Amino acid sequence: MTASTIKLATTTEDHHIAKMAAVALGLTVLESAIPSPLPGVKPGLANIITLIVLARYGWRAAAWVSLLRVVAGSLLFGNFLAPGFFLSLSGALCSLAMLAVSMHLPQRWFGALTHSILAAFAHIAGQMMVVYLWLIPHSGIAYLIPIFATAALVFGTVNGLIAARFMDNVAKPDTERQA
Repeated sequence: MTASTIKLATTTEDHHIAKMAAVALGLTVLESAIPSPLPGVKPGLANIITLIVLARYGWRAAAWVSLLRVVAGSLLFGNFLAPGFFLSLSGALCSLAMLAVSMHLPQRWFGALTHSILAAFAHIAGQMMVVYLWLIPHSGIAYLIPIFATAALVFGTVNGLIAARFMDNVAKPDTERQA
């Protein structure tokens, strides 16, 4: 069988995932141009896309978008299989696990904002575990937890508010948006 005879069947969902992963990757590239006050502290703009995908298409699609962004971003920046890749991957996996759990919380009280904050804390926890267990196995790492937790709270809140606002604007009919 030659390569020209192999046809891959793609679905509409595959196309949505690819488009959203591309947008998330674009936000990752944009974010890399923003100077960081502390190494490792980033706003996580691509997580806005993950939250939107989670709300619209479900956890499976959000996981694909997040993991594709991590792998494609590491290939684009040249750090695939480097420590930065594993930090990003561990953060993404932990935040996806948290999103899987938080999706089952009552929607009346838990929405994009709380999902974002919980995912941001899980992301930092995953990264801190990799740092401690692999890169810097020293108890002094614990002194950084308040700094990273504060960053997670701030950026998780901002990203959650942006995602919620975007989803509210898209959900409203055109007549309500113009008023």
